[in-house]
Amino acid sequence: MNKELLKNIKVLYVEDENDVREFTGKTIGAIVKEVIIANNGKTGLELFIENQDIDLIVTDINMPKMGGLEMCAEIKKINNNIPIVVTSAHNDPNFLKKAIDVGVNAYAMKPVDLYQLIDNMTKAVEPFYLKKQLEEINHNLEDKVKEGIKKVKSILDAQNNLICVTENEHIINVNQKFLEFFDGKSIDKFSAQVSIICKRFIINDGFYFYEENDDNISWIEQISKLPAIDRIVKMINRDNIERIFTVNIDDYNHKVNSFVISFTDITDLKKKSNLLEYQANHDTLTGLYNRQKFHEIYSKEMRRDKRYDNKLSLIIFDLDHFKMLNDDFGHDVGDIALKEISNLSLEVIREHDTIVRWGGEEFIVLLPETDVEGAVIVANKLRDTIEAFTHDQIPRKITASFGITCLVEGDDESTFVKRADEALYEAKNAGRNVVITKVI
Repeated sequence: MNKELLKNIKVLYVEDENDVREFTGKTIGAIVKEVIIANNGKTGLELFIENQDIDLIVTDINMPKMGGLEMCAEIKKINNNIPIVVTSAHNDPNFLKKAIDVGVNAYAMKPVDLYQLIDNMTKAVEPFYLKKQLEEINHNLEDKVKEGIKKVKSILDAQNNLICVTENEHIINVNQKFLEFFDGKSIDKFSAQVSIICKRFIINDGFYFYEENDDNISWIEQISKLPAIDRIVKMINRDNIERIFTVNIDDYNHKVNSFVISFTDITDLKKKSNLLEYQANHDTLTGLYNRQKFHEIYSKEMRRDKRYDNKLSLIIFDLDHFKMLNDDFGHDVGDIALKEISNLSLEVIREHDTIVRWGGEEFIVLLPETDVEGAVIVANKLRDTIEAFTHDQIPRKITASFGITCLVEGDDESTFVKRADEALYEAKNAGRNVVITKVI
């Protein structure tokens, strides 16, 4: 931990819980140059406006008058480069996404582990502190860039982030953490193999990677134009393990296009965000989408249907006499049936169709660009597949009843689903294991 770095920074600490604020504020105050303390986001914003030499924000999320993320969003309008560390008991994906949108550099879960908090404060402030040091060194020394880089070598090696210094795109210096990550023996040997760091970015959906272009725009120019939330890259370390980083680029000498580029490892944060997002949108038993995700997908497909008249159909189906299956053979057998039917259904529907576990033994299939006749074909394939299904642990044949409708003018989600449900009710009254359509 770079304690010497912390001794030189001024921190704004915002926390509404009195005991936490008093104890943590004293701890932070003992290791930094100065700490300014506020008990809510509104006061914190006012104090920042009064003290714009603040180097770091440490804030809670849920607070009266103004929340921490709202405060940080306003502060970013004043100083977009200010590093931020949040403390929160939140662990839902919406919080994590909003935190990344605002530009949060690190977070510590409550109850706060002070060692982790201080470590995250160090990681968050390092690139900005380094830039400040470089700017001071380069003041009135614009013709001595290389000499300036040598003077900050000790600062580079003290950083926990991966740091490289470039002239244009070409690497001229790196810190020790950078070399250790790539198992490089020296900057010269690394540069001989990879002179431009973007060549180490993995091509993967959801992550930035450089593509050649006719305008000869460098990767630094490309990524600098992206929103902060999209400046995320994936690289492989010396142990062949993929890690995820946010990228911060500082132009500290405009005349020779010299940049300090820092890579902050957010692999654990990204994994947590992805896991929580998956859990929020998927049924835990079957792995299918749940109702919450259906609402989101339906809204998009409905807008597309109304704009392009692509037809949008809906199938709702229910496993026949499922309660009797549970009563006669137990819920474990019922769970096996639900999972197996879910997997079979995924094999029948098209890639761009959506299947949702609607509740209990009831499922919904949303079919874009499909009229009623097409939906009937899909439903009958599902019906035949389910009827033919057998399993060693399920001693009884399973069938399903199907209701079908298509989107008509004036429909909302409620009327759309209700009409399909009415068709399903008719299918059950007709003896089950049948497909019924209802358009109006």
